[in-house]
Amino acid sequence: MMGRAHLIISTGVTLSVMGLTGIPVTLPAAAVAVISSLLPDIDEPNSILVRTAIPTGLLRVLQLALVAGAIFIYYFGQDYAPWNLALAGLIAVVSFLPGRTLRHIVMFMIGLGLVQFGQSFSPWNTIAGCVLMISSLVSHRGLTHSLYAVLGWTLLLYFGTGGSAAGQSLWVAGGLSYGLHLAADMLTNRGIRPLPPLKFRIKFKLMSTGSKWGNIVENICIVLTLVLVWYVFLAS
Repeated sequence: MMGRAHLIISTGVTLSVMGLTGIPVTLPAAAVAVISSLLPDIDEPNSILVRTAIPTGLLRVLQLALVAGAIFIYYFGQDYAPWNLALAGLIAVVSFLPGRTLRHIVMFMIGLGLVQFGQSFSPWNTIAGCVLMISSLVSHRGLTHSLYAVLGWTLLLYFGTGGSAAGQSLWVAGGLSYGLHLAADMLTNRGIRPLPPLKFRIKFKLMSTGSKWGNIVENICIVLTLVLVWYVFLAS
């Protein structure tokens, strides 16, 4: 499914289930549900989450900075010729890489920075950095669309909140919303591999993302989600 559908369906169903089961629906829990509904697509550089965190404007600034750096190294590194030319050429090539590739590079570098320098601020930075680096290297609907990822994200939120009753809303919202994203992708022709490296794939082939029928299925699911939200939070 497309990012918009994941955002509405996973978040809406998650908060509705929490409301029906008596788990407090707080603003932080809603925020976690929103992020978790998009988080599995962190391995897709053009997903809503990644494009929001690394917008096109930032990529343009990065490209200009790389070009300027290449020019600087070429002209002021003459004493190290021909290595200055080789390094300047390499930087220039990187600056003209497609946006998808550049976003992956930025994700990897941010993750590397968190691993190297974030530990002193919080041990969770190391985990976040590892997630970013791995996500920038794996293929779409790979590891992030597995049961391992659902369990890992839920446990991360659970232990991050100390497993307290007050934190229940957060880890429930995160784990459920993340899992619902995967459940929605099971409806597509491609489906997901829940337990890699096992090749077993769950796919119900009800739709193809981006197709006319796929859009119809997405819209039906969105409408049903909005009805559920209305029933839980307004009608009752």
